[in-house]
Amino acid sequence: MISNIIQFRVRYGETDQMSYAYHGNYAQYFEMGRIEWLRKLGISYKKMEETGIMLPVISLNTNYIKPAKYDDLLTLKTTLVTKPLVKIKFEFEIYNENNELLTTANATLAFINSKTKKPTRAPEYLLKKLNEVKAGFF
Repeated sequence: MISNIIQFRVRYGETDQMSYAYHGNYAQYFEMGRIEWLRKLGISYKKMEETGIMLPVISLNTNYIKPAKYDDLLTLKTTLVTKPLVKIKFEFEIYNENNELLTTANATLAFINSKTKKPTRAPEYLLKKLNEVKAGFF
């Protein structure tokens, strides 16, 4: 549907004794991808929270194909899977500098009203922005 790409380097502190990116850091990489995806759409995650919407991850599945290593320049592609209702679903792909696919993942987040702590529909301003963007990269 709609994708965004960011690049970043694996920092020394993110690696294990083999100089591979530690698997626990990938959730943070995916979070960077989601936040930048929203930002590119013109939506601030911070402002979304300030208006009473939280987006906790309720499912995350990661497939490690090849390791990312210290100082690798990684490309993270974040793609919205379907138009959100009460949940929003993303797919992720991480590539190294040689354009080798290293990791794939998918995540589901739920829109939660911060006062009631109950699920709520996706905010109208998000749906409006999505209707303005054509499928592909932005």
